[in-house]
Amino acid sequence: MRRPHALARAATRRQRLAALAAGLCLSAALAAPAGAGEQAALAPPPAADAIQDAGPTRNGREIYQRFRDGLADKTCEPGVSNRWRQHFATAPKRLASQDDDLLPLFGYVVDALREASLPTEYALIPFVESGYRPGARSASGPAGLWQMIAMTARNHRVPMREGYDGRYSPVESTQAAVRYLKTLHGMFGGDWRLAVMAYNAGEYRVLNAVKRGGQSIAATRHDQLTGLSDITTAYVRKLHALSCLMEQADDRAEWLAALDRPVPRLIAVNVPAEIDSIGEWAARTDQDSARLLRLNPAFGDGRIGRNGGQRAPLLAVAANAVGTPGPIAADVAVAGGELLAKPDPADAGGTADNAGKTLAHAGTPARDAEAPRSGSVERNSETTGTGRDAKRTKETKTVAAAPRRHTVGRGENAWTIAKRYGVRAADLLKLNGLNAKAVLKPGQALVIDAPSGGRK
Repeated sequence: MRRPHALARAATRRQRLAALAAGLCLSAALAAPAGAGEQAALAPPPAADAIQDAGPTRNGREIYQRFRDGLADKTCEPGVSNRWRQHFATAPKRLASQDDDLLPLFGYVVDALREASLPTEYALIPFVESGYRPGARSASGPAGLWQMIAMTARNHRVPMREGYDGRYSPVESTQAAVRYLKTLHGMFGGDWRLAVMAYNAGEYRVLNAVKRGGQSIAATRHDQLTGLSDITTAYVRKLHALSCLMEQADDRAEWLAALDRPVPRLIAVNVPAEIDSIGEWAARTDQDSARLLRLNPAFGDGRIGRNGGQRAPLLAVAANAVGTPGPIAADVAVAGGELLAKPDPADAGGTADNAGKTLAHAGTPARDAEAPRSGSVERNSETTGTGRDAKRTKETKTVAAAPRRHTVGRGENAWTIAKRYGVRAADLLKLNGLNAKAVLKPGQALVIDAPSGGRK
């Protein structure tokens, strides 16, 4: 615990730095020439009704165009930052890949920045910090998409408690990053270059560097600041090189063609209280549960946790199925009771590091070229009959003669399969020798009915 006099000194130092920041920002506003704000002018955020009416997918070219339209600096001189262009050479390929979550995530961050009227250069920060991997973690402490340290996360209202680290939530970490960048953007007179340097090094280090230069923020050139680390001074070049890499790619026509495809539109979802797991939400909205797990490593065990009595948000596809006919709440709640046993503390853990490790194991789903997308029935059990009793009788006889089997498809879980065949999920798992925490894999063969005949 810090002593009272140490706390007093720290408070005095914060007050002085705050006064310095206010003074520099005021001088920037007074010194800025007329029309200077036009250079960083941004397109207005999309209308609320447009976002609400948006469908579950959009064209990848639209995401890229929104990014380009929101840039504060669209210029790309030949040969700009060749070193960093080579360093980030794989970024465009990942954006173009249909097997990567990067483009949907990138679109989500671009949308958040455009809605906040911030330059989309900031959408490139997760490339540099985490490679756009929500479960990224550093041995030195930073974690998540934006690689925030714990102190920065708490200062910007990212919830962190036992069993839940909001830095691993793309929703909560992005909300915090946008709030922070909005503050920095205003603090440094709308200069995105100074703002990203402050994001990397801390605002007061950059403010002190500006003070040493003896100029106002408006008159300060980012490349003339002294006393900052090489990593911080290179940050602007990294982001600009990334932006230009997409604009000047050698295979640009082919790359743009690869972007010309439907891409999931991601949004923050407040999952209803009766749904306790990502698997249940995936089943209800007909989404890929493996993808939802990759996008939401804060829920390392797949259970949607609570934060201070509130539901933590889930990053998911803007599915039209939300709120439309599907499994009713009671059915979903029952399925949850059957499928999800209380996790073993030895398996789940309660730290961000464990959450990240869980993602590392489940990050890339097995892709069996021959695994069916929606599952397949290995025996046709279609029946005929005029009445329900007759149908059930014939079905029971057929099952006794030849038990049904099912091959697991992508995105399927025990509950969705059990629902399809009219059996209990708990019975299905028990019949196949699986426990309540079992994760089904595409291509896995399941027995639907007991060999001795009949369903319970």
